[in-house]
Amino acid sequence: QVQLVESGGGLVQAGGSLRLSCAASGIIFSINTMAWYRQAPGKQRDLVAGITSGGSTNYADSVKGRFTISRDNTKKTVYLQMNSLKLEDTAVYYCYFQVMGGLRHDYWGQGTQVTVSS
Repeated sequence: QVQLVESGGGLVQAGGSLRLSCAASGIIFSINTMAWYRQAPGKQRDLVAGITSGGSTNYADSVKGRFTISRDNTKKTVYLQMNSLKLEDTAVYYCYFQVMGGLRHDYWGQGTQVTVSS
């Protein structure tokens, strides 16, 4: 059974930093894309950052220069370093793994709350 377990969310003041982690278990095939999405109350879930198996990254314009995504393939873990946090970064953050093993499989974490206060 595949599980994605997130950690690192919490409450932080504006301008502060948090580091999210998402570790996978039960995945035996190679992981293609790893990504972070977020969903604020009343809004749709949006891509924050993604990283391919080759290390190429992409970011939402709103987080460029402040957030950094990275991955550890050995640990099957993706990270999101969030600096200079703003009030509008408040959301539930979800990790996403795309696994290619014959067929494509999409896996999601359970979500972790990030709250930025003034």
